[in-house]
Formats: sequence, C-alpha cells, structure tokens
Amino acid sequence: MIQAIIWDIGGVLLRTQDWSHRLKWDERLGLSAGSVEELVFNSVMGTAAQLGRVTTEAHWQAIGHKLGLNPTDLAQLRHDFWAGDTFDMALVDFIRSLRPEYQTAVISNAFDDLRDVLTHQFGVADAFDLIVVSAEEGVMKPEAEIYARTLRQLDCAPIQSLFIDDNGRNIAGARAMGMQTLYYERDMDVRGILKEIL
Repeated sequence: MIQAIIWDIGGVLLRTQDWSHRLKWDERLGLSAGSVEELVFNSVMGTAAQLGRVTTEAHWQAIGHKLGLNPTDLAQLRHDFWAGDTFDMALVDFIRSLRPEYQTAVISNAFDDLRDVLTHQFGVADAFDLIVVSAEEGVMKPEAEIYARTLRQLDCAPIQSLFIDDNGRNIAGARAMGMQTLYYERDMDVRGILKEIL
C-alpha cells in the first residue's frame, strides 16, 4: 500500500521546453552546445553548490568569472538560462489532489535557493508535505542517505513509497533502498499511470 509519493523536480515537474536561450550563450561565448548547462549543473562548482558547500550566488559569480562576464552580462545569463523552463502546473494540481490521502514530497539535487523558488517564484511549495533539497542536506541522489532521511521524516517504510525521477541512477538508488519507483520519460502520462497504480 503506497502512502507517500516522492517527486523529482528538474526534468519531471520543471522541464526545459526551449533550449535556445542556453544555446545562444554557448554560441555567443564560442563554446560547444551544452557547455554552459554543463558548467551550471555538472562542474565541480555545480556539484559543490548542490551539496550546499557554496551558495547559489557564489556559484554564479564563479561562472561569471570563468566565462569572463561583467555583472550585467552575468545577470542576463542567469535570466536567460532559466527562461526556457516551464513548471507543469497541471501536474502540480494533480499532486495537490492526492492529499491528504497520500503524503507528497520532493527530493531534488538543487541549489540552496530551490525552496524559495518553489515558494515565491512558482507558488507550488504548498503542494508538498516535505521538500528535501540536496544543498540543505549536504548529500545528493543517488546516495542512500538522502532517501533514508526523507523516509524518516515522512515516517514511511520504503516499500510504502513511490519515487518518480527522470535519472536512471537516482531510480536505482531508490530501488536499492526498497522504494517503489517510476522512471519518468518526457511526455509520459504520469497522472494516468498513477491513477492505475494508486
């Protein structure tokens, strides 16, 4: 019996629909396609930011320094980087409808500003009983500890949870904990699948 449904954010609830804003910066800076995104998320500094070892602001300042950007251009890059992202509000409404019958939660590998972004920019934090952010926890998916902390806070046995993510390594980490999982693929009808499962 599933008691808690745990969601990833990036790639599941918040999806990049238009890559042109990021790609134009790659082109402008003479970099190969995807270089700026790689720097933001997967660089040493990007990982450190997701682990809470550096702040979001320090991370972006380091990016600006590495790319040789002045403050105005860096501010524009930060704006443009997220401009093509869309939050799936219809799916959020569905998540709200699951409560209070089910607990709803988030586990996200993200910077220290995620909670503020979910609360003030998108207005979706209220859809979740629990929001677990890697930068606040100092541990990232797929490490077992971040799943264990989430389950403890939900007071939920692994087998009674369903974890939804678009990253295979994160899914494998959850499965290793004994959690039920759903591997999210782009344009998947998550609502339809969950209505059959629950």
